[in-house]
Amino acid sequence: MAMLTVDLDARAEKALHELTADGRSATEAVREALVVAQRLHRMEEARIAAERLAKDPADRAEAEAIMKDTEHLRTW
Repeated sequence: MAMLTVDLDARAEKALHELTADGRSATEAVREALVVAQRLHRMEEARIAAERLAKDPADRAEAEAIMKDTEHLRTW
């Protein structure tokens, strides 16, 4: 397990104070915050990739072909 030392600025101190107000330890709050930050980072990467693919004419054509081929599977 890695050990981490962080110098907090005023904004981070306020956030940590709020996250530990319920009695949770600073360690628990930071661990959870890192996991949430990772999830948000992955979501942003996926959004950027989807945006890039949406602008790719070849990918759009393939997606349209797949939708046309599977149109009969739609129930609505």
